[in-house]
Amino acid sequence: MADKKVWWKEAVVYQIYPRSFADSNGDGIGDLNGITEHLDYLKELGIDVIWLSPIYKSPNDDNGYDISDYRDIMTEFGTMDDFDRMLNAAHEHNIRIVMDLVVNHTSDEHAWFVESRSSVDNPYRDYYIWKEPRDGREPNNWQSCFSGSAWELDESTGMYYLHCFSKKQPDLNWDNPKVREEIFDMMTWWCEKGIDGFRMDVISMISKNPDYPDGPVRDGIYGDLGPYVCNGPHVHEYLEEMNRKVLSAYDIMTVGEAAGVTIEEAKKYANNDGTELGMVFHFEHTDGVVTAENVIGKWGYAQPKMTIVRDILNKWQTGLEGKAWGSLYWDNHDQPRVVSRFGNDSPKWRELSAKMLATTLHMMKGTPYIYQGEEIGMTNMHFTSVDDCDDIEEINAYTQYVTEHGVVSAEEMLKCFDAVARDNARTPMQWDDSDNAGFTTGKPWFAVNPNYSKINVKAAVSDPDSVYNYYRKLIRLRHENEIIVYGSFRPLMTDSETVYAYERELDGKILTVACNWTEDEQPCPLFDAKKGKELISNYTEHKQGVLQPYEARAILHDQNES
Repeated sequence: MADKKVWWKEAVVYQIYPRSFADSNGDGIGDLNGITEHLDYLKELGIDVIWLSPIYKSPNDDNGYDISDYRDIMTEFGTMDDFDRMLNAAHEHNIRIVMDLVVNHTSDEHAWFVESRSSVDNPYRDYYIWKEPRDGREPNNWQSCFSGSAWELDESTGMYYLHCFSKKQPDLNWDNPKVREEIFDMMTWWCEKGIDGFRMDVISMISKNPDYPDGPVRDGIYGDLGPYVCNGPHVHEYLEEMNRKVLSAYDIMTVGEAAGVTIEEAKKYANNDGTELGMVFHFEHTDGVVTAENVIGKWGYAQPKMTIVRDILNKWQTGLEGKAWGSLYWDNHDQPRVVSRFGNDSPKWRELSAKMLATTLHMMKGTPYIYQGEEIGMTNMHFTSVDDCDDIEEINAYTQYVTEHGVVSAEEMLKCFDAVARDNARTPMQWDDSDNAGFTTGKPWFAVNPNYSKINVKAAVSDPDSVYNYYRKLIRLRHENEIIVYGSFRPLMTDSETVYAYERELDGKILTVACNWTEDEQPCPLFDAKKGKELISNYTEHKQGVLQPYEARAILHDQNES
């Protein structure tokens, strides 16, 4: 079945974490005007879409993913006038703006929840999920995604409310049609403002198992809520309703963050009929690759094995073929830096491995996402103490596993943070080698990675062989070659322990891609007798029968050529 051609399938998306992107007023916090000032840079990079992490009014318990007013702007980021100016300027640069839609939960400071907790008979009570105690304790044993119980007792009414994340992020009750109407009305308001789509935060979690059963105990403390809050009984019904009432009326891009999603579920969320969403994010290749070796829960530091990553990505490429559209990403605001996690961030190999990983992903089928700083090869931080951390997930995990229960040593937990903590992605953007990496003239809200003097935009833009200019070429190639967007996918060399290879095919053309994931030469016969045009490589000279350390190659040729 041929893929329907739409603009967001052919686009390259750039995610901005506003707090860490660019500060325009010297208060140490990135803001909307900082984004506007750097639109020329993004235009030169070649991206088509900006995905903005939340910019709504928020008390910032979870850096903006706890929203207190969906129709206002976070004070630190600016005003609605600043937003309108940024939106118009982006459109003048032919760059679309996609908003982060966070509607599984709100802040506990949202007006709805303030009303909801005021009394059991308040009209807003049923906007959230309230349960009576069970034997004087929490309604079940669920652990929140940010450690600790997923239930918080409200002393005034003697009942518990559900929070799958922070206790300041109460879950909305999507089974209440009034809640859905409120959300759809808010979404329509933003669409009428002229935005170009939504990235939907943990959207697979909006429908819960109505029985709220105990979960299997993990880590010996709490039960796993995942099976009971992900891909629930009404999730597709609610998204179809959202599509009918809002999404289908606009030419917009939609992508759902789908925790716990399977390929079969993804085919429903992102079906070719377009009745729900355009595409989904899955987490298998980021969260499921080192489970057996993790220290505890999600926390580990073993580098993912290429063979496992390859098996997962290939499964998704072939599983969605002709059925649903996929999204491609290595890192985002919730993930560590790709070159540190999957590659080699040492000075000797950082640029080669960053280019190799970019090639692996950007030649695949699906819409690619670039996280700010990825295009210059930014790396993970080093954490010497939990006091270095800002992210609530890390701080709560340290408290639970180190301070309260002593199941992990402080040293081992910090080693895990160096590898997989979300704060790795949240250090300020490295613009140049001046103070604070050119991010701010004030004191930055979060520490700048000390390597900014060598890894920064100014140096990368002026170097024709930089990671940045390699990304520019990858983006341009996707715009120029339909085979990269719409070509079918076929895995190659699946018995190799070191080389990730595949081919794409469209209209009699074949694109062959091979990437060496190691710092040693590896056998690869794919290009020995291959004619055609080399679209991209991170080496200028090649060797017969092998790929050099972290070498990546992509060659386009006719089907009848050898």
